Amino acid sequence: MLRLTEVKLPLDHTEPEIKAAILKRLQINSADLVKYSIFKRSYDARKQGAVCFVYVLDIQTTQEKQLLQRFKKDPHVVPTPDTTYRYVAQAPAPPETRPIVIGNGPCGMFAGLLLAQMGFRPLILERGKTVRDRSVDTFGFWSKGKFNPESNAQFGEGGAGTFSDGKLYSRIKDANRQGRKVLAELVNSGASPEILYVNKPHIGTYRLVKIVENLRHRIEALGGEIWFQSRVETIEIEQGQVRGVTLANGEFIPSRHVVLAVGHSARDTFEMLHRQGVYIEAKPFSIGFRVEHPQALIDRCRLGRQAGHPMLGAADYSLVHHCSNGRSVYSFCMCPGGQVVAATSELGRVVTNGMSQYERSGKNANSGIVVGITPEDYPGGPLAGMDLQRRLEEGAFALGGGTYKAPGQLVGDFLAQRPSTQLGTVKPSYRPGVHLCDLSPSLPDYAIAAIREAIPAFDRQIEGFAMHDAVLTGVETRTSSPICIKRGADYQSLNTKGLYPAGEGAGYAGGILSAGVDGIKVAEAVALSMMESMACKT
Repeated sequence: MLRLTEVKLPLDHTEPEIKAAILKRLQINSADLVKYSIFKRSYDARKQGAVCFVYVLDIQTTQEKQLLQRFKKDPHVVPTPDTTYRYVAQAPAPPETRPIVIGNGPCGMFAGLLLAQMGFRPLILERGKTVRDRSVDTFGFWSKGKFNPESNAQFGEGGAGTFSDGKLYSRIKDANRQGRKVLAELVNSGASPEILYVNKPHIGTYRLVKIVENLRHRIEALGGEIWFQSRVETIEIEQGQVRGVTLANGEFIPSRHVVLAVGHSARDTFEMLHRQGVYIEAKPFSIGFRVEHPQALIDRCRLGRQAGHPMLGAADYSLVHHCSNGRSVYSFCMCPGGQVVAATSELGRVVTNGMSQYERSGKNANSGIVVGITPEDYPGGPLAGMDLQRRLEEGAFALGGGTYKAPGQLVGDFLAQRPSTQLGTVKPSYRPGVHLCDLSPSLPDYAIAAIREAIPAFDRQIEGFAMHDAVLTGVETRTSSPICIKRGADYQSLNTKGLYPAGEGAGYAGGILSAGVDGIKVAEAVALSMMESMACKT
């Protein structure tokens, strides 16, 4: 097949117009075109009022050899790359000792799925509940303020990504087709096939619930097991080698291959690993607020007179500003037509995040507006960043009134350095609610100064970004893991053989897609190690 790139068509084009564009671009007759498929579709909004779709198309034609020769100097006409995923191993028989996966978020799910598909019958241990039971607890917290530290927006089947926009894009390279494999398995589990070709695919929170359930059933059908409400108390290590795990109920499960796929909020697990002597380093992350604007404002600024077009949906944005104090402020996890959500996993702490449903039909756009920080800002050892997160979250809890309401402030008041006392036209979406105040005490002075400088700069890119009535809600602290559990080329911990740190919690991913990809990489490493062990025994 041929791959044809940079095919531009107007928003209201029809399917026959795609075919016509192919024939015109390749200078072939209709009879020479066997079929085509869409590999990617994005839109170009750089010129307001003239937004157009841009396609990458895979084409089967009777004239392939001739066309490749004719267009050999054209970078937009090339052979279609092979996107087939290939398994690195297949277990000859069920293993005597099963590999263990700790955590059933995107990383753990895809590590478990791949191990099951390769015949290794993994055991996945999840501290939280099934995705439906967990959803009841999470929405119950948002609506009634009843918090469960083991079942919430962070812990439970599906991980933190379940209560997000369901974004499935990443800047990671995909030379081994692992990213494509993640998307294909999501489609096989019920996601819309459009996630395979739209430029910024997303699933939406409600739809993710059923997809996560289907992934579980597929793992189980292949011989894997998933245990819920099974928190790992200790990873047992002898002479630098993992020998199994002990659960909170005291049960010991032997294994020499343990995938650590906990999320960025598994702080008690990080503390246990540190006590056990597993090598950990502090890593950079970001802190800040959530900001909410009318979605209609963002649509007008990004799409002009074509705002509201059904083919475009709610517009997003990506912003960055390099401040005079040396800090960088950027938008994080932007959720068009979404809501700000309560994302704490610990009692007496307030954390914000954002999520959207598939339709992205909410009145508000929200995004994190965060400041990058490094271990130099929180000296004190590998867990110092985690300690800083806790202090900021405890401060936000107190500033919000001590009831899990989040502290909030209007952007105009924040810039004028005065407390907010009354909401304007933008109604905050955070539940259990927002307590208006002065957000200045909620973050370090350097972060407050940087955000105050960045918002007017963002207003020059998106007119109205600094509108008085836009709402800031605090605090956003869980942008990424504050630690990195270092691993070698074999994906094992630098000083603990058989321990495979993976995904966002270990510092190797950021988001659903990259976490799923890292789960696949680690599953491949586990499979190869287990195949080597099996060969030695025979």
